[in-house]
Amino acid sequence: MEFRHLGRSGLMVSEISYGNWITHGSQVEEDAAFACVRAALDAGITTFDTADVYAGTRAEDVLGRALEGQRREGLEIFTKVYWPTGPGRNDRGLSRKHIMESINGSLRRLRTDYVDLYQAHRYDYHTPLEETMEAFADVVHSGKAHYIGVSEWKASQIREAHALARELRIPLVSNQPQYSMLWRVIESEVIPTSAELGVGQIVWSPMAQGALSGKYLPGQPPPAGSRATDEKSGANFIARWLTDDVLTRVQQLRPLADQAGLSMAQLAIAWVLQNRNVSSAIIGASRPEQVHDNVKAAGVKLDADLLKAIDEIVDPITERDPARTESPAERP
Repeated sequence: MEFRHLGRSGLMVSEISYGNWITHGSQVEEDAAFACVRAALDAGITTFDTADVYAGTRAEDVLGRALEGQRREGLEIFTKVYWPTGPGRNDRGLSRKHIMESINGSLRRLRTDYVDLYQAHRYDYHTPLEETMEAFADVVHSGKAHYIGVSEWKASQIREAHALARELRIPLVSNQPQYSMLWRVIESEVIPTSAELGVGQIVWSPMAQGALSGKYLPGQPPPAGSRATDEKSGANFIARWLTDDVLTRVQQLRPLADQAGLSMAQLAIAWVLQNRNVSSAIIGASRPEQVHDNVKAAGVKLDADLLKAIDEIVDPITERDPARTESPAERP
């Protein structure tokens, strides 16, 4: 495993981190979840990402129990706050009330006194940013989180939050966006702004929800048991990529992966890690062997000719519009 600084902070994270968005507490049984976490630890992964909303808070609980007995100082545990975690009006968003109650719930479920990174899971248009950042400052100053991050924020929002964080003397060090060969909306605005401010990217879905794994073939139904056939595992997220045009071009990447001595999944993960502003790429898994395969992308260097060849293949199907940084459904 290779390690990188999280933005310009002193915190080191594993190049590949383990996330449990659509697996723990929902898609896979607990024994399988524990096995995947053990595989991640065995592979040298020290960075684990979750969120209070995943599987209705169950994912945090499973991860907390899976990591019990590990040396806490040797791990970087990340979680997030924003999405609803209960039926009440204040059980969502980035109000002071929800943040202060949510951090306590997350720490209880994760069985830890602190998280290394506490992230705003989306931007809250209904709460003043000053209120949100002041609450985050109290979380940090109370020792319940070491660093603050955001997820899927636009460049202008990151800049404004970063300025407030400096005033409040707290370290806002990361953004967690979707990023892959097929989804590059952060490249024109978010990446340059983040690089300027010292904010690193912890990217999710480097394999485009599995579309870049190569297992989905044009003109054929999705393989039985794959994510595309399971509503609990995010079938709606991958659906946008399951067109014949996209899948035909993805298959054209296979000779390039073979040439580099990589699997299709490894090529996809290695590709996002070529971006210097990316601190870590999040992988998920329902089986330990997926972890063992994916971690082989750590430390891989792709040469300029290979990167150019990849661009030539995927450019017609790549989403680059910076306005897609957040989903319209998430706006007020």
